[in-house]
Amino acid sequence: MRVGVVGATGYAGLELLRLLASHPDVEVCVATGDSNAGKSVARHAPALAALYPELSFESTEAILSAQIDVAFLALPHGESQRYVPQLVARGVKVVDLGADFRLKDARDYSEWYHEEHRAPELLEQSVYGLVERHRKELVGASLIAVPGCYPTASALALGPFLDRRVVANEGVVVNALSGVSGAGRAPSDRLHFSRLAGNAEAYGLVDHRHTIEIQREIGAELLFTPHLVPTSRGELVTAYARVLEPRFDSSSAMDLLRETYADDAFVVVVDEPPTLKDPVGSNLCFVSARVDTRTGWLVAMSSLDNLIKGAAGQAIQAWNVASGFDEATGLPRSGVTP
Repeated sequence: MRVGVVGATGYAGLELLRLLASHPDVEVCVATGDSNAGKSVARHAPALAALYPELSFESTEAILSAQIDVAFLALPHGESQRYVPQLVARGVKVVDLGADFRLKDARDYSEWYHEEHRAPELLEQSVYGLVERHRKELVGASLIAVPGCYPTASALALGPFLDRRVVANEGVVVNALSGVSGAGRAPSDRLHFSRLAGNAEAYGLVDHRHTIEIQREIGAELLFTPHLVPTSRGELVTAYARVLEPRFDSSSAMDLLRETYADDAFVVVVDEPPTLKDPVGSNLCFVSARVDTRTGWLVAMSSLDNLIKGAAGQAIQAWNVASGFDEATGLPRSGVTP
């Protein structure tokens, strides 16, 4: 299939280019990035030089006339809304890594993103691209909304327990750590080496945009606090929920995770608490859980690579399912060590 990657010069876009090069059914025909239009991929990202020796970036507008079957969009929030309606009207399948089509209610965008949605008529058409929870809905989908990295890690850790109603859907707490690539490529004061190195910082307190996405996906009210840590990749979630069943213990929690993910290629249930580094370089998500019977709290944990299972890899996995390919096609199932 002929593929275009929009926003290909950012971290998620470059990861799309890297992973798509391994997909046997893909030809990347167009890669866009306004600030680097005319510049070769090899010059912008030498790590990809052997994969794309001749491909150069074009302006974003070029995607609207490109002869492609599918467009992967890795743009800042709000930008996808400018292009998706026209692409969908042309019959191009769209996989959007941004937040523009993740929420079904346009009012959520007004409240949490502080702007009106410009294509609300497409919200019902979009399918949430978390394969492990929406595999059936994704089959044949023409507009895929790829989940954010925090919602992915949170939903895979907590979802099985909320789905079975063994924990309360109120008072849920999610604490998360993420590497700096999750903040994107644009420089900022808090990403300076002198501030970041040896540091850790909470941000988006109380009103982080991913809060509403997590709530809608798992059906629970929660307090979400993300933290920036001085590593380039990786994400670690530790979440807490009140246990409703008196005899539900750590063994029960682990059995539930193993049962839920027994047939999922990219979710690994581990006995020990997952580390931030274990999944880096892969499309894997590691999950584990404990129940503190003394206090009555479930502790659910997960880790993933925020640029792969949290972005580009997840996008390809969801598109694979929508297109009838094996969902693991072109995706790494092992991390890098050390």
